[in-house]
Amino acid sequence: MTHAIATIGYEGATIDNFVAALCHASIDVLIDVRDMPLSRKKGFSKNQLSEILAGAGIDYVHLRGLGDPKEGRTAARAGDYSLFRQIFGRHMMSRAAVRDLHIAARLVKSGRACLMCFEFDHARCHRSIVADELARMTRLDVMPLTADNGDRRRVAA
Repeated sequence: MTHAIATIGYEGATIDNFVAALCHASIDVLIDVRDMPLSRKKGFSKNQLSEILAGAGIDYVHLRGLGDPKEGRTAARAGDYSLFRQIFGRHMMSRAAVRDLHIAARLVKSGRACLMCFEFDHARCHRSIVADELARMTRLDVMPLTADNGDRRRVAA
């Protein structure tokens, strides 16, 4: 992978496929941009994920300020992507989001970093908005990665 801002969602993935995709892309640090870094999927909650990634030589950073607030997640689940983008756009102006955006910018400039959230489809996830803003700040390209189990008809980046 050339130096770019990678993004990945773990929907449809096992932890093994997820870590393999990160290793294949030579990711140095995974930036978790979930508001609540918890998951019912084995291996994807913050502490367990951090330990698994450490075993693969990948650093883990949780930047809660870049997480989608509950009302944004509700709008996205309802399919109201216009409202979702409005809500998240307002959130991106918050003090916590601005602070964490600057932390993320330093991380993506200093190594191969990947933004992570649940949603498989980069374009339907708030991480695409975060990635686009980081691209504007750092002049790096955005590269969506995939890590599903092969049970979907998708092409891995």
